[in-house]
Amino acid sequence: MNDSTLAPTAPGAKSGGRTIVGVLLIILGLLAILLPFIAGIAITAFIGWLLLFAGIVHLIYCWNSRNTRAVIWQALIAILYLFVGFYLIFHPARGLVTLTLLLASYFVVEGVIELVLYFRLRSSHRSGWFLWDGIITLLLGILIWAHWPFSSIWVLGTIIGISLLISGFTRLFAKPTLVSGLG
Repeated sequence: MNDSTLAPTAPGAKSGGRTIVGVLLIILGLLAILLPFIAGIAITAFIGWLLLFAGIVHLIYCWNSRNTRAVIWQALIAILYLFVGFYLIFHPARGLVTLTLLLASYFVVEGVIELVLYFRLRSSHRSGWFLWDGIITLLLGILIWAHWPFSSIWVLGTIIGISLLISGFTRLFAKPTLVSGLG
């Protein structure tokens, strides 16, 4: 007798992780909406640090590479990552303006992908949540572009908060087989 026959699975056990992710996304979204400037600066600094560490990793890879071309390309990539990382960390307000424009591009692409996903799953029950997510995300991307650069101080935190909030509700209310069966 194996262990799987001894431990019955509860009907909602597999959706527990999805529920936790949904609730966490909703909480993070509300915090970002309530504190948009702080959220925007935090996001800018976080991305700056990620790029800084990525630049260091590229330098380490560059140092260990034996191919001259690989060394040159890895060094150029490392310099780019380090430059952008330092820029975002030491000039977070300017970085916030730049990231706001990048966010607009990201939301437009994400919105289109969510809409494509809806059309792929539209015959499934509750697939309308993907339509809702795609429309809102696409509109958010367009909204950012329409007000850029003047509203960059508040828009990054607010827009990311709204997107997190909508994504959290989508994860909570979409049919579990839609979320887990996308492969």
